[in-house]
Amino acid sequence: MAYDLKIVNGTIIDGTGRPRFLGDVGIRDGRIVEVGQCGERAERTIDAEAAVVTPGFTDVHTHYDGQVSWDAEFAPSCFHGVTTCIMGNCGVGFAPVREHDQERLVRLMEGVEDIPGTALSEGLTWNWETHEQYMDAIDAFPHTIDFCSQVTHDALRVYVMGERAVADESASEDEVAMMRALTRSALEAGAVGFSTGRSDNHCSADGDPTPASEANVRELMGIAQALKGLQHGVLQAVSDFDMNIDLARFDKEFDVIESMASAGADHPTSISLMQRDHSPNQWRQIIARAEAAQKKGIVIRLQVAARAIGVMLGLEATFHPFMGFPSYKKISHLPLAERVKRMRDATFRDQLLTETSDKVSGDGSALPPLADKLLANLDMVALRLFRVGDNPNYEPTLEDCLYNEAQQRGVPSLRVIYDALLESDGKELLYFPLYNYTEFNLDNVRTMLTHPLAMPGLSDGGAHVGTVCDASFPTFLLTHWGRDRATGKLPLEDIIKRQAFDTARYIGLTDRGSIAVGQKADINVIDMQQLRLSRPHMVADLPAGGKRLLQQASGYRTTLVNGVPITEDGKLTGQRPGRLVRLGV
Repeated sequence: MAYDLKIVNGTIIDGTGRPRFLGDVGIRDGRIVEVGQCGERAERTIDAEAAVVTPGFTDVHTHYDGQVSWDAEFAPSCFHGVTTCIMGNCGVGFAPVREHDQERLVRLMEGVEDIPGTALSEGLTWNWETHEQYMDAIDAFPHTIDFCSQVTHDALRVYVMGERAVADESASEDEVAMMRALTRSALEAGAVGFSTGRSDNHCSADGDPTPASEANVRELMGIAQALKGLQHGVLQAVSDFDMNIDLARFDKEFDVIESMASAGADHPTSISLMQRDHSPNQWRQIIARAEAAQKKGIVIRLQVAARAIGVMLGLEATFHPFMGFPSYKKISHLPLAERVKRMRDATFRDQLLTETSDKVSGDGSALPPLADKLLANLDMVALRLFRVGDNPNYEPTLEDCLYNEAQQRGVPSLRVIYDALLESDGKELLYFPLYNYTEFNLDNVRTMLTHPLAMPGLSDGGAHVGTVCDASFPTFLLTHWGRDRATGKLPLEDIIKRQAFDTARYIGLTDRGSIAVGQKADINVIDMQQLRLSRPHMVADLPAGGKRLLQQASGYRTTLVNGVPITEDGKLTGQRPGRLVRLGV
């Protein structure tokens, strides 16, 4: 046979941005060996008639760092055309680590990324200490997709500084040198970058600040110098930029990020870009500073979400509007069906609706202070609460909100929220867009997505498992921006290039991201007419019975990794061709 597998009759969107074309793809030994007319015989043939054939997608912002050590599937990313994911973002991870600090890192990941600590404690194998040993451990068994690892600042700082890492203390020169040396060693072993977190919204499950947030610019620059002289390596940072509209303070914080990026020599840095209500034009200031840095030869790329950054509220979710109400707290331990039965009782409901919420953040709670602010003004919350339903709408209008429904029904917003949560036997989810939705549309997101320095990111695959399922971003880009939006649609060729070719090249992966001879056969065959997102649903498949939201998609006929189908018609095949990708080795 000339080919192990051949894809025929498809419309190829090759990832380079060039116009689509009809053709075949021949694959042998996990590589693309021919594109166009592939006349030789193949061991297996996939008919892609009426479908598009695209490169697999590279997700640059995931948090599967714990899950990868016990779970081979990488769900839900594997259901959304992702064939390579980058872990270790925002400074949180699990290596390097000393045995007595393992629980500390679990509490950090639980608080920052909303991953059940019990699941991590039971699932993590901990057969490593150094980052190099961690990479060996997670590469010891096959996975569905390829994955890359970054060195994370929180773990690194705790490993070097111990208790002082979270004691509002500066690292000494020797400690900075040690962090730099450990980062360099990991990079030389194949790690793809270094990440740090500077968000005030991030805290451990005990409410403590993250170790990385205590670092000063001298420390960040010192660690970033580990990239000098290497042919690979990226830097990643998340920051609130002080969460205010004070331009002087904004510039001071951006100066810190720019200094770190500059210390990394010619290696690129990425930061998060989003619109926040309290400072609705700050995202434009971030773009302006990134453009100015570019002119100075400092590459700062902007990770942009495909839609509003929001949370799902529900009786099974991490957060919902009644969790702090005294009456609800008395039944919160009950199974869902029993809670729903009690909540449907009119006497119980009427009593609860007279109450006010107790505080739910602080005192060891991983919930941020924002949760209490929301509970204090549920009428305002109802303005941004929307039913998810069976056909999720991620660009709802003001007319769709629960507040408007309450006005039409002539009842308090709280009652409408209460009733909505009980729908579908208590499994209904309510969508609450936090960022990128100040004007109740995604026009600004479009502007962000199409900026020359932007790239799709921030999916947080594997994280915030009780509140979001944004690992579906790649599918949303295709359906909403490439097909369904009434105005401002983006060319499908551009979308594919951005989330396949551009993301891969940013990380330093030159062997994937396009349909071309010699490239890895990481390929999606997608029926664009049938492509749609399903309703997110809660499953209890994490260790220790931990729950997480999953969102599937229909329309992916098949996804190949290294020329092997990992999904067919939205279902896993059981094949595990994915491995850890090491750069520079």
